[in-house]
Amino acid sequence: MTTDPATLPAPNRLVLVTGPSGAGRSSAIRALEDMGYEAIDNLPLSLLPRLLDGPTPDKPLALGIDTRNRDFSTNALIEAIDGLSRTSMQVLYLDCSTDVLMRRFSETRRRHPLAPAETPDIGIAREFDLLVPIRARADIVIDTSEMTPRDLSAELERWFVQQPGSSLAVSVQSFSYKRGLPRGLDMVLDCRFLRNPYWKEHLRPLDGRAEAVAEYVRGDTRFEPFRLKVLDLAELLLPAYKAEGKAYLSIGFGCTGGQHRSVAMAETLAKALAEGGWQVSIRHRELERRAKEPTLPEPGIQAQSKE
Repeated sequence: MTTDPATLPAPNRLVLVTGPSGAGRSSAIRALEDMGYEAIDNLPLSLLPRLLDGPTPDKPLALGIDTRNRDFSTNALIEAIDGLSRTSMQVLYLDCSTDVLMRRFSETRRRHPLAPAETPDIGIAREFDLLVPIRARADIVIDTSEMTPRDLSAELERWFVQQPGSSLAVSVQSFSYKRGLPRGLDMVLDCRFLRNPYWKEHLRPLDGRAEAVAEYVRGDTRFEPFRLKVLDLAELLLPAYKAEGKAYLSIGFGCTGGQHRSVAMAETLAKALAEGGWQVSIRHRELERRAKEPTLPEPGIQAQSKE
């Protein structure tokens, strides 16, 4: 992948990449390296101050840190995070569901680093307990449960390849409540009160990107007041988050199936914010899941089979 150097972040920027074993840290490190970062995986925490106190690097840094690090401890990592400037450093936490991690360890026949003589589920539980306070300090949480390495790389591009002069990126997502909330959302808005195109036979096979569906959703008398209030809220919060030095904001819209109402509303807000000059990416979780073709499993990230 070739990246225009003008779109790369400042050289003093630092991204700490962490998360449970098997969630895709190595894949993320490689993807960030492709984007122009200097990538260092499994750096001992004791060497972090020496690295940062050295000469200013020519490129931004991506550091992979997890429980396999030689001198890893939760407290040490928290101290490192809290001691760094949050205006130039972000914590990227790669999350994953327990059942998917179990499947990945089973398919690769790897032993869990925290349970080398026990079953992987024991190590996964131990690691989740260790990482709870780290996850709470994360600036970006990406759930890799249903991602291939290619999916993860594309998602990281949305977050980390910014336009020149941009200092806050907005991610707008749609999802189905039946499958739970996506991890890492900063704001969640429920669209289930809007009239549902699913009950119209000619609209059922379509999704919220289709004009016929969007027009039907807009026809609900509650849509326009909702749209205006959501846009007003976003336009109030985005400059405030930017002033506080926050680099990313993720907004999610949910409905029953994640196909019609939430998609239409996500598309509407994303378009309005983009027209307002904000850097916006959009993701429709359920539509991506249905469209995804089966892929061969790769180490670290496992493709989700279609239902």
